[in-house]
Amino acid sequence: MTTRGLSRKQVIVLMKHINMSNFVKDLSMHMFNINHILKNIKSSMMADYIHTDGKGIIITTNNIASSSDLQAVKKYVKSASCINSDQVQSPRLPQSKSYLKIIGVPYLPEATNSHISSDEVKRILKNNHIFNDIVLASKPRIVKISSKLDMAIIWIDI
Repeated sequence: MTTRGLSRKQVIVLMKHINMSNFVKDLSMHMFNINHILKNIKSSMMADYIHTDGKGIIITTNNIASSSDLQAVKKYVKSASCINSDQVQSPRLPQSKSYLKIIGVPYLPEATNSHISSDEVKRILKNNHIFNDIVLASKPRIVKISSKLDMAIIWIDI
């Protein structure tokens, strides 16, 4: 299931209003420099558009940012001479608006006396080829269906 919100092909950089005002004065230069840095690290991601949303800047890209892409953006934005780097948070992807609901999972796996843990769910997902390209946005949530049943529902933000 997917709900409306920012795309995963956007990078959010939260910062104070004065920093935003200074940063947007020369957006074309900043976009050129960000793309140049991304090209230097051989990234497939490129910045298409930069705008503000009241809490920071949003960089719209052609691909989903990897951790190295986020580090490159962080390094550039924090080193920009027009802003105070102490008032800039690390770039991040939008929070998940998609989730997966798995029903009918045994709450107490066979041959164990403890309920299924979120770490065990993560391990199972990593070992399954269907979930190769899925990035978990948070820990899986496990809810027991009823006190009389040994079944659970697992909610996974992706």
